[in-house]
Amino acid sequence: MVQTKDIKISVEVFDSLEELSESDKGICLAASTALENSHSPYSEFKVGSAIKLSSGKVVLGSNQENVAFPSGLCAERVALFHAGAYYPNDQIDSIAITAFTSKFLISSPVTPCGSCLQVIAEYEKKQGAEISILLYCLNGQIWKGKGIRTFLPFAFFEERLK
Repeated sequence: MVQTKDIKISVEVFDSLEELSESDKGICLAASTALENSHSPYSEFKVGSAIKLSSGKVVLGSNQENVAFPSGLCAERVALFHAGAYYPNDQIDSIAITAFTSKFLISSPVTPCGSCLQVIAEYEKKQGAEISILLYCLNGQIWKGKGIRTFLPFAFFEERLK
């Protein structure tokens, strides 16, 4: 017998930065600052991310493209791997992601790619706590989700790989 399984996800939707807590507003603004360091000469699509650690430290990341396309790295993973390498015992509280291009108007939040979502899932598993995820559209809304399952309901976890 075929069954249907419904999966519901929800995000908080904010119309402006002014509606956010000071902490969330700060991390979104930090993500927009990270856009300045994007190396995106091929796509001209800049992505910035900012991570707030439990110590209060903020780690920035920006997308880094390469003419050999698989060699580049997304802004989210740049920030996550930096945090993991330099602050391995500092829990990740939140991550904010934003994007900009001069080619067209981005009018809704840009979501992380599947690889970045899976890396966020790994860090949640590593620290045993959910990460708050803010998708910040410079010209529109901010979506906030608590935990990776908000954006990746079928995250890959395999306990037998330990």
